[in-house]
Amino acid sequence: MIVLGIETSCDETAAAVVTDGREILSNLVLSQLTEHRPYGGVVPEIAARSHLDHLDSLIARAMAEAGIGFEQIDGIAATAGPGLIGGVFVGVMTAKAIAAARGLPFLAVNHLEGHALTVRLTDGVDFPYLLLLISGGHCQLLAVEGVGRYRRLGGTLDDAVGEAFDKSAKLLGLPYPGGPSLELAAEDGDPCRFDLPRPMVGRANLDFSFSGLKTAVRHKAHDLGLPLEDPENHDVKDLAAAFQAAVGDVLADRCRRALARFQGDTGRSGPLVVAGGVAANRALRARLTAVAETAETRLVAPPIKLCTDNAAMIAWAGIERLALGLRDPLDFAPRPRWPLEDLAGAA
Repeated sequence: MIVLGIETSCDETAAAVVTDGREILSNLVLSQLTEHRPYGGVVPEIAARSHLDHLDSLIARAMAEAGIGFEQIDGIAATAGPGLIGGVFVGVMTAKAIAAARGLPFLAVNHLEGHALTVRLTDGVDFPYLLLLISGGHCQLLAVEGVGRYRRLGGTLDDAVGEAFDKSAKLLGLPYPGGPSLELAAEDGDPCRFDLPRPMVGRANLDFSFSGLKTAVRHKAHDLGLPLEDPENHDVKDLAAAFQAAVGDVLADRCRRALARFQGDTGRSGPLVVAGGVAANRALRARLTAVAETAETRLVAPPIKLCTDNAAMIAWAGIERLALGLRDPLDFAPRPRWPLEDLAGAA
């Protein structure tokens, strides 16, 4: 089985060809960093126009790199939400057009399910497993029980962790994109110099909150006269390290409690899986590895290039759904919001 995947939910235009033998034949991602950098964040209309300009040629390149023609494709999978709706429309309409022209199944993939299932593509992880999904727009803990079967254990009450990274980086004067810039600055910083809060640590529930931490960074930055737009400034490095350490403490506490609950509910020591763009942060991976080892299980994370938005994960999610006999009608409506829990009736 071979599926073409299309991803256009935010600011990366992506196309990939993947087989059910877990082979990635091609996986192309066209970044829009240059277009959005002057604005310090993603501008939805610019993103949608860029997808429209580049998607067709990117699909052609992905097919050429895979060395196959459309007659060898078994299905077309596209991110159908959640995401910036203009960009999602571009990907979905392109996928529908190819599916209709070629008489192929169309698969409307939930972007979050793409992240959730990536470790089954890269590591062959069996169900069930505990998932920490962390990105610019999402922060939640889920019990992954099967394709389309997700039980939410906790989520953020305000900001997603990736959003907190990006906004804190901006407060420190670090360049866009903020998350990777803050991680780089933190490498040479002293995480103990500044005392920052650890919201929700110690709470019995499994929810997150990062707005208070972000506000604390803003106050510290103001007191220090930041932003200076100088990544080499020691104040910037130390505050970046303190912020990253605080996030690590919060994620470690939440995951420690979630693993105990998950293992108690299932009677199994399934792995802790981390996915989403923030899962590319090496310092956070190290913290979560220690949490998993303490719980006598393991941390599984996709390769860094498959943590951020990509089409290989969408193609794989399409393969998983197609293998179950699932396909979507060509009148499927793209969705700007689409919680994973809503997939339960569709699988």
